[in-house]
Amino acid sequence: MATAHAGGYAGPSRIHSLAQYGAFAFGAVFVLVGILGFIPGITTNVDDMTFAGEDSGAELLGIFQVSVLHNLVHLLLGLVGLWAARLWATARVYLLATGVVYLALFVYGMVIDRESDANFVPLNSADDWLHLVLAVAMLAVGLAAGRRFEDDPLVRGRGDVPRARRT
Repeated sequence: MATAHAGGYAGPSRIHSLAQYGAFAFGAVFVLVGILGFIPGITTNVDDMTFAGEDSGAELLGIFQVSVLHNLVHLLLGLVGLWAARLWATARVYLLATGVVYLALFVYGMVIDRESDANFVPLNSADDWLHLVLAVAMLAVGLAAGRRFEDDPLVRGRGDVPRARRT
């Protein structure tokens, strides 16, 4: 049975779209990264991890500077992504909004003084470039999903998808 909600046509619950798969995949990865950021061995210098700030000495995989706040943000973004993946409309909004946030984080990381209090997340060069890759990937998936459920590449052309009411 098809459902409609304030965010637009959600589609039948048995149909999975590019937006839903994308939100689920990014959400699952963010949850995993948030957890791994606390595990010694996977994260180096865990004893030097601070709640926030540029002085956190912990690095996920010995590359990406992390803090408790950084890991908690990944966990939160991941849980929101898993929740958003339930419906096409929320999945697409999640991908686009989070992509914009990561693009802003990339720009922020490029312009701040790494030694200042402005580097509260904390961010290093590897984080900056990863944020750019995530932004591009999330925006690409969100935009590829189309403007309507019926336009999603994994939904388009399926005969069991009723057309949404046009208002």
